[in-house]
Amino acid sequence: MSSTGGGWAQLRQQARALETQTEALFHTYSQYASMTNIPVKPAEEELRTESQLHDILEKREGLVSQLNRLLDSESAVSASAVRQNNLVRHRELLQDHRRELSRLKSAITDARNKANLLSNVRSDIDAYRSSNPGAAEADYMLDERRRIDNSHTMADSVLSQAYAVNENFGLQRETLASINRRIVGAASQVPGINSLIGRIGAKKRRDGIILGSFIAFCFLMLLWFR
Repeated sequence: MSSTGGGWAQLRQQARALETQTEALFHTYSQYASMTNIPVKPAEEELRTESQLHDILEKREGLVSQLNRLLDSESAVSASAVRQNNLVRHRELLQDHRRELSRLKSAITDARNKANLLSNVRSDIDAYRSSNPGAAEADYMLDERRRIDNSHTMADSVLSQAYAVNENFGLQRETLASINRRIVGAASQVPGINSLIGRIGAKKRRDGIILGSFIAFCFLMLLWFR
C-alpha cells in the first residue's frame, strides 16, 4: 500500500509539472497565431516550441496510462474516489490541450496561407509593373489622384466644421442681443431705474476723471523733480 501510494504521488507530481510546462509553451506558441505580420516560413523558435508541445503531450499520455494501470491494480476497497477523479482530471486536461494545439496549428496555418497569398499577389503586381512601365505610371497617377481626393475631402470636412462653428457663434450673438434688449426693456419699465443707471454712469465718469487727473499730476511731479 505504501509503495503504491508513493508511486501514485510521484506520477501525479510529474503529470502536474508537465501540465504547467504545457501552459507556458502554449503562451509562447499562441503568439504566432495572433501575429499581424506572420513570417512566410515558420521560424526556428516556432518549430522548436511545436516540437516541445508534441513531446510533452506524449509524455503526459504515458503518465496517464501508468496512473490508469496503477489504479486498476488496486483492489476495489483501496481504490479511492479521489484518485479516480484525479485520473479523470488529468485525462480531460490532456484532451483539452491536444485540441488547443490542433486549433493553434490551424490558426497559424491559415494566417501563413493568407500571408503567402498576399506575398504572391504583391510579387505578381510588382512583376506586372516592372514589365509594363506604362501601367506602373498609370497606377502612380491613380494613387496621386486618390491622395488628392482624400485631401479635398479632409479640407471640405474642416470647412464644414468651420461654417458650423461660425453659425453657432451667430446664433449666440443673436441670443445675447435678445437678452440685452429684454433687460433694457425691463429696466426701462421700472420707475427710477434709468435715473439710477445714469447716476452710476456719472459717478464712474467722475471717478475716472479724478483718477486720470491724479495720475497726470503724479507724472508731472515726477518730471519736475527729476
